[in-house]
Formats: sequence, C-alpha cells, structure tokens
Amino acid sequence: MVVELWNQLPAIEPPAPATEPKAEVKPPPKPKVEAKQPKPDIAVEREKKPPKKQPAKEEPPLKFDTTDRIREQLAQEQRAFKQTIERQEALKQFTPSAAASPDTGYVDKIRSKIKANISLPLEIKGNPEAIFDVVQLPTGEVLSAKLTKSSGHEAYDQAVERAILKSSPLPRAERPDQFRRELQLKFRPQE
Repeated sequence: MVVELWNQLPAIEPPAPATEPKAEVKPPPKPKVEAKQPKPDIAVEREKKPPKKQPAKEEPPLKFDTTDRIREQLAQEQRAFKQTIERQEALKQFTPSAAASPDTGYVDKIRSKIKANISLPLEIKGNPEAIFDVVQLPTGEVLSAKLTKSSGHEAYDQAVERAILKSSPLPRAERPDQFRRELQLKFRPQE
C-alpha cells in the first residue's frame, strides 16, 4: 500500500472571466512553517527499517498430558458401562421372570430331540448330571450352549454340547407365551 502525505493542498487557479483582461495571478501566500506533524506509526516504522522477510517461527511441539487423556477415556468407558447396566436392568422388567417356567411338555420335546443326537462315550460310570444354558431364537435356532455344571466327564460334556448344536433348530413352542429365549437343560446319560 502506498500513501502520499501532503503538508498543504495544491493551489487552484480560479477560472478567468472571458471579458475581463487577464490579471496577474499571484501565488498564494506561503503558509507559516509549523512544527512538523508526526507521521503515522506505520510510516515511521517503514522509514526506520525496510521490510524483511521474517523466518517462519517454529511452533513448539504440542504436549499431551497422557494421564489426562487416560482419565478422560476411563471416564467415558465408565459412563458407557453404567448405561449398559441401566439398559440391562430396564430389559429385565420386560422379560418373563424365572418363576414363570416354560411348559414341561415343551422342554421335554427339546430334551428328547437333543438326547437322540448324543453319542455316549464308553467310559462313563454312574449317572452324572451336566447342566447347560441354551440360548435360542424364536425360530428354534440355537445361538449358544454353555456348560454351567460339568458332569465330571469331559467326554460326556462335549458330547452333549455337540448334540445341542446339532439339534438346531429346536422344536418350536405351540404357544408364543411358552417360548423362552434362555433355557437351562439338565442331561443324565441313563435317563
């Protein structure tokens, strides 16, 4: 940007009348010299120093306090965990209670289909009991079979688990109110 500074305005000659003889034009009287007016700061700085290219300043590397970040992540995880627990508690209100057990005829149909698929190992002594928690879809498809109480014979426990998975889809309930997503099934080799 270029700025011109003037101490006074330029002299303007008045237009000469067309009929009158030309009069001598006297230059306007020179104004009294006053103290020099201070120049704007920008102009003074430019006169003192010619503009130089300033080297790019290196910004200091950002410092992260890792403990603050860890604390923040931990707080977020705790909030998410609390929300999950609250959702699970809310769902418990809408799921049937454990006291309302499914119809025994329905459970017997499921147990007999699974028993038909069990290949009993030869080394079983006595009549040990294995308990499994089975999770199923309304269509009867088995999502998971988890051993909750071992019979003490690993081969028998594995045979029952294979039979549960092989029996998918399980028999469907005759009425929708009989269906249970989670079932606890007990198996004994001699029953």
